[in-house]
Formats: sequence, structure tokens, C-alpha cells
Amino acid sequence: MRPTDSRKLQILGAIVEDYVSTREPVGSKSLLDRHDLGVSAATVRNDMSVLEEEGLITQPHTSAGRVPTDKGYRTFVDHVATVKPLSAPERRAIQAFLEDAGDVEELLLRTVRLLAQTTHQVAMVQYPARKQARIRHVELVKVADSLLLVVLITESGRVDQRTVPLLAARDGAFYQGLRDQLNRAVADHEVTDVERALLELVEAQPAADQPSVEEVVTALRILAASRAEDRIMMAGTANIARSAEDFARDVEPLLDVLEEQLVLLRLFTEMHAKPGSVEVRIGSELQTEALTQAAVVGAGYGAGSHMAILGPTRMDYVTGISTVQAIARYVSRYLE
Repeated sequence: MRPTDSRKLQILGAIVEDYVSTREPVGSKSLLDRHDLGVSAATVRNDMSVLEEEGLITQPHTSAGRVPTDKGYRTFVDHVATVKPLSAPERRAIQAFLEDAGDVEELLLRTVRLLAQTTHQVAMVQYPARKQARIRHVELVKVADSLLLVVLITESGRVDQRTVPLLAARDGAFYQGLRDQLNRAVADHEVTDVERALLELVEAQPAADQPSVEEVVTALRILAASRAEDRIMMAGTANIARSAEDFARDVEPLLDVLEEQLVLLRLFTEMHAKPGSVEVRIGSELQTEALTQAAVVGAGYGAGSHMAILGPTRMDYVTGISTVQAIARYVSRYLE
């Protein structure tokens, strides 16, 4: 890289840093006042003109200040931003907050809260694709003469349950025996691959027992279906409202995207970040109209599983990348 290119990148980095911290367009005078650039005012003005010609910064109105474009942020992330390792106290704080989580469910809940609190952005964590989709245990609990509790536990440690009004009620011993049969049939199966096993189990019952078994199997099918899709845990949505002025258009479409989650699931599916590595997508790279003024910093924490923060393109990428990467690596080690 030529010295002039290095200098222009330094100036671009200073513009991004100042705009992120002040929300105000950045002029050459303020750059010289805040940063030791080692060049004259004329050189800074000339380099800013070149950066503008290259589409890396733009002038939002008639003032002398400039702001980064999506291309400018992308260049900053790729060539300028230096990921600062978290300090020892920061790492210990993360470990202390996450280490006593009782199961994967609680770990992810703590993770998403920590990401939101640390980065002041919306935080999202995808449930572990492998962990949440495999059945560990089925439990049946007779809670009344005509009421049965059906419990489904997956390898993530998550517990889902459904109360079934019994039309063909049997005694407690019957349901204890059925529980054992169900676990032999579906334990260690993917939740998306239990239908044949359940059908065969029903067909293997004496005709007189099939109505009672079918009541339980129907409830189990419903519970399995509710776990069949990847899901996202989210925290910090209120941070979008606090950043509303960074979105020139109405922020409501963005909030709709967060609520529906379908776009977010697609986004996670398209991510290629391996555990501990970071992927950044900015503006139009998100390929969704409602997200054209947003950016996402994501990292893998397990095979096919990711976490991310989402905020305005004017976000603190250095802190975001460092934090997401560090927490993803910790969660990855925990799951291993």
C-alpha cells in the first residue's frame, strides 16, 4: 500500500471514530484538533476530497463536515479497524456472568443480555442447531383423573410441556409404561424425524389402547413441531429506539423485522463465520429494505449456530467486533 493510501485510510478511520462518538459530520479542522495526523490542513482537505470521490465519505448537507458511507464503513472494518483484545478484568467479568448458567437455555439468555448491555445494540443468539433439535427425554405426569402433563426435554436442556385433557383416561401405571415406550421410540431422534416412530408405536398397541396412546402422541407431535425450527433469543430491542435518529426513515419496519424473526433466521443461515470468527454486514449487504440503514456484527459459536448484534451503520464496530468475538469463543468452549 502506498503511503498516500495508508494516510487516507488513517483519515477515514479518524472520520469514522469521530462520527460514531459525536453523531456530527466531521470537518478537516475538527480532525486536526482531535487527531495527530502529522500532515497539513491542506493535505487533510485534499485527502477528504479523494475519499469523497471514491464514495467512502459524503457530505450530508451544505456544512463542511463529512460522514462515512456504507462503503466507507466497509473499508474501515476491512482495512482500518483493529480488534482490541478484552482486558483481563473484562474477560473475568464475562466468565463470572456466564459460567454458573445451569443449562444451555440459561447460558444463551445470559449471553444475549450481556451482548446487549455491553454493546448497547440489539443482541441476537440463535439456538444451537444440533443441541435444540434432538430429543433427550419424554415424561408423562398424571395430574388429575382426566388430565395428563406431557413433557419434552431436548439436548439443549430446554423443557417444553403441554397439558392434555384426557378423553380416554387410564391409570397412572398405564402412562408410566407408555412413557418408557415413548423414550425407547424417540429418544435421541431429531424433533423433525419422530413421525414414523410415533406412528409405529401407535400401530403396535392393542386396539383397545390406541385411543389413549393417540391422545398422548398427538400432544408430543405438537411439542416436537414447536421445536423443529431454529429460533432466536433476543435482547436490547429498546436500543433501536434510542438510536432512532440514526435511521432517516421510520424505524417501525426495522422493529417489524425484529419481531417476525424470519429475516433474521435467513441472515443467520447465510452467515459463514466459524466458531470464534466474526462476520460484518453493512447496509445494502443485508439485502433487506428495512435493514438498509443497519449493520450486523455476527460470530459463530458452534456448528451452524451464531450470535450477533444489530444496530445502525453508525455503530462502534471496534467494540462490537471485540465483544461478539470474545463472548462467542467463551460460549463455544462452554458447549464443548
